Amino acid sequence: MNTRLKIGYVPLVDAAPLIVASYMGFDREEGLTLDLVRAPSWATLRDMLAFGRVDAAHMLAPVPVAMALGIGGVASPISALMVLSVNGNVIGVSQDLALRLADQGHDFAFCDATKAGTALIDAAKGRLRIGVPFPFSMHAELLYCWLSASGLPAPQNVEIRTVPPPLMAHAIEAGEIDAFCVGEPWGSIAVENGTGALLLPGRAIWSFAPEKVLAVRTRWAEEEPDLAARLMRAVWKASRWLGRGGLNTTASELLARSEYLDIAPDIIDRAFQGRLVINPDGETRKCANFVEFYEGAATFPWKSQAAWIADRMASRLGLDRIQAMDQAQAVFRSDLYRQHLGDIGAVLPSASSKVEGANPEETGVASVGGRLILAENRFFDGQIFDPLARK
Repeated sequence: MNTRLKIGYVPLVDAAPLIVASYMGFDREEGLTLDLVRAPSWATLRDMLAFGRVDAAHMLAPVPVAMALGIGGVASPISALMVLSVNGNVIGVSQDLALRLADQGHDFAFCDATKAGTALIDAAKGRLRIGVPFPFSMHAELLYCWLSASGLPAPQNVEIRTVPPPLMAHAIEAGEIDAFCVGEPWGSIAVENGTGALLLPGRAIWSFAPEKVLAVRTRWAEEEPDLAARLMRAVWKASRWLGRGGLNTTASELLARSEYLDIAPDIIDRAFQGRLVINPDGETRKCANFVEFYEGAATFPWKSQAAWIADRMASRLGLDRIQAMDQAQAVFRSDLYRQHLGDIGAVLPSASSKVEGANPEETGVASVGGRLILAENRFFDGQIFDPLARK
């Protein structure tokens, strides 16, 4: 008899590892049945996990960090067992703002964050209203990093509005926001509706940003180590399937089903293939590695990623940065990843932290049992984040 686990998710392309694990039977290989529970917003999903309505969740990478720092209103300790996806976000603008950008000569190249940031600031009329899915999200952190480095200190000089991903296209159509940062397919839906245009992929700001994690209550992970291990193995197998050809077979059709995203498969496939339609005229842009589920140790919960998030939050909120980084690194559970996935073939880096932004191209590093090729990892402005140097 399989053990049933309730797994919460928000309808996004980057929920694919959980959907694939359930539909393709990777859960049943581990003696589990994953009952997927669709949530309307990140606040709802966070509360569902914190109060035990689901056993695990597809979660924004900064949420466990924020909870560890005691911000956001919910104090339940949450652990990130593994990363579910790297990148996968788009920055979009209203049609009015897109026209102003075009009038001033912006080429919408979809790859140059410096040029796009300068153009957006120049084209803005008054205070920019920008939609993000949740205050504690990579969407918000990437925007703040990008806009501040481009000459518009954020968040203090912009108006950030929280909009659930499925409602982002409606918000820009209604004129409630001027721009957005959201995970696919919801940016593409704004394009399909004729109400928005895509300006930049999130990976143009940070090319290896952890986007979603597999989150559980820390107490559950400690009290149910066997269930945690089986869940991690099922999801890791799904991530490997996606990374080794699954995206070229049935993934788009699967996610398109009404019980999951309920979106046309060709729109979902844009994110998987990294070929985005950027405006209602049908112009496309190619973005290699737009979203990553497996390659380059994408599933490994690097403690340096948690530290980067905490350092940004602490600096903005006036918290002790060293303490914040220590608290954050404790919730990205590389220890459990090593313990539960090493025996099924997962690549285990020799270290659990690295210098973020230091790889302008693919780089070989030492790993347990061989050599690991890390993906490109750079920030658009050339910054380097070394957690050890911050102490």
